Amino acid sequence: MDVDSTVIEQEVIELLAAHAGVETAVRDITDAAMRGELDFEGSLRARVSLLRGLPVSAFDEVWNTVRLTRGARELCNALHAGGHQVALVSGGFDVIVERIANDLDVRYFHANRLESDRGVLTGNLVGNIIDRAAKASLLRTYAKQLDIPMSHTIAVGDGANDIDMVEAAAIGVAFAAKPALQAVSDVIIEERDLRLVLPIVDQLV
Repeated sequence: MDVDSTVIEQEVIELLAAHAGVETAVRDITDAAMRGELDFEGSLRARVSLLRGLPVSAFDEVWNTVRLTRGARELCNALHAGGHQVALVSGGFDVIVERIANDLDVRYFHANRLESDRGVLTGNLVGNIIDRAAKASLLRTYAKQLDIPMSHTIAVGDGANDIDMVEAAAIGVAFAAKPALQAVSDVIIEERDLRLVLPIVDQLV
């Protein structure tokens, strides 16, 4: 599953931007990227550059404002109880995604890493970017590692960055999604309740 605006209600980069005083500028770039109008990596780097100078302590404050989407915990608990595996793949940031994964008892996750120096963000990213191609690749990698046929995979997302992952899965789910993702998805869920994914899981069992 995607994380920002899927497993959680917000976009973490916008929460960070609010602390940095650049919320409007970052939101404008985010919206354009989610609609598929901008290259994800370029737009991500542009947004992250606006966070230069933000203290890393802001992550603790941001974490306190993160809200799980309705049904997220119930979905993860039900999947784990049924012997399924759950992974979070995010174009957001690992320092927050790791906390979300731990809160949901999800073992597998990948996200982007922000560079910091002497307790403040540099405005740069470290390592490979988790873009739409990376998300699809991670889905295949997790399936192989866990010995799960691709015919038994489901991908859930909300934006253009999830297109490749949703197309790669046996069932791709557009969750309260942008039109670009809805156009390539097998299932469209309009209501923001992740428990609605559970009946889809039963189709693969």
